[in-house]
Amino acid sequence: MASSTAAEIAARLDRLPSSRHVWSMVVLLSLGGCFEFYDLFFTGYVAPGMVKSGMFAPASLGAFNVLGPLGVAGIGTFVFATFAGLFVGALLFGWVPDRLGRRTVFTYSLIWYSIATVVLAFQTSGFGIDLWRFIAGIGIGVELVTIDTYISELVSRHDRGKAFAYSQLITFCVVPVVALLAWLLVPLQPLGFDGWRWVVLIGATGAVFVWWIRLGVPESPRWLARHGRLDEAERVVTRIEAAVSAEKGPLRPPEVAPPEVQGGGTFGEIWQPPYRARTIMLSVFNFFQTIGYYGFAAWVPTLLIAKGINITHSLQYAFIIAIANPFGPLLGSFVADRMERKWQIVVSAICIGVFMYLFGSSTDTVALIVLGVLVTLSNNWMSFSFHNYQAELYPTRIRGRAIGFVYAWSRLSAAFAGLFIAFFLHTGGTVAVGLFIAFAMLMVVITIGGFGPRTRGLALEAISR
Repeated sequence: MASSTAAEIAARLDRLPSSRHVWSMVVLLSLGGCFEFYDLFFTGYVAPGMVKSGMFAPASLGAFNVLGPLGVAGIGTFVFATFAGLFVGALLFGWVPDRLGRRTVFTYSLIWYSIATVVLAFQTSGFGIDLWRFIAGIGIGVELVTIDTYISELVSRHDRGKAFAYSQLITFCVVPVVALLAWLLVPLQPLGFDGWRWVVLIGATGAVFVWWIRLGVPESPRWLARHGRLDEAERVVTRIEAAVSAEKGPLRPPEVAPPEVQGGGTFGEIWQPPYRARTIMLSVFNFFQTIGYYGFAAWVPTLLIAKGINITHSLQYAFIIAIANPFGPLLGSFVADRMERKWQIVVSAICIGVFMYLFGSSTDTVALIVLGVLVTLSNNWMSFSFHNYQAELYPTRIRGRAIGFVYAWSRLSAAFAGLFIAFFLHTGGTVAVGLFIAFAMLMVVITIGGFGPRTRGLALEAISR
């Protein structure tokens, strides 16, 4: 069979109906994402145990103790190291999925951070923990970029919103698992081994499953076509069509697709119209959105401790709040492809700001749990919406490096947000933290609401034009 053009490959993917086969690929990618989310979210849950073990004592931190005079030389350095690694991974290596392929990078970045996390679990100093957390973060940063590009290119335009919602529904299921394990293990020393170390090691098991996941997910046909590998793209799409038609019956003919505007696939393209305005807008957005997201998620137990709740109860309440994580994408899936993406981000940001301010001001235990759940639901609605949104705004040839660049600003801000939140918590308590996050969400509303383009229901190639 003669090879299709890149535009025809894209049109054939976009006309596919919702099917078990397509969703199985989304599920497999999401299972890979579960391990990265576990690794990412244990930051806040194991930190109190690390403190209890003396890992962040001044003598243990080495060079990181330079932050001591600012009052952030404890947990703040661990959060800083996590997001500094994510920043480097997304910014410096976001181009790798565009060069080597989505499937290859998905595989090896998962192995990278699994190995680094195992090494982290056996560190005996705060400096060693922070160093290996930074190294693991590089792998996580690349993985996050790759999954976003992968899903956006495999799923039809009519199901992209729902695909990202379901993907994060699956990946966020691991957050209550992290919280439960931390609640059960962190206060203890099973077999004489600190509980927080067990929590960390469990997260490193992702590498065991990586080849199984790899067997079930093909390379992105859009990426293959972009790199001139049209015969391979043809074979992948033909297999997908055969599986879908076996479920759904004969497929309708594909619509005539607009060809993707050609370019060299260089970093400089993200600074050319129309991508320049999108790059600036998404960079500003990402800088502020993560302050609300990880400013709460990575600090839940610590914020509760700051309100006078002991470590055991704070981890218990954090677990209850964490149970809400999968329900944000689940509830959001009902509007994921019905409501314009940019307005989903705006509404969820408003909710985060309001609920976070109330959380910071509250002293009642039940109210804290309810407000924590509401912040979590809003955060996760915004999360799947913007992961989808930013992947839609760039063409295949630069999607990985563009997402890597704009997403890197969220990692940079999260690294310093950890220090700022530690500072505000030290000087103004949880009220100051709530106000700081509410201000960040106001900036999100202004940026996306004022400057974000519309994308709902459009082919990726049409949006990129």
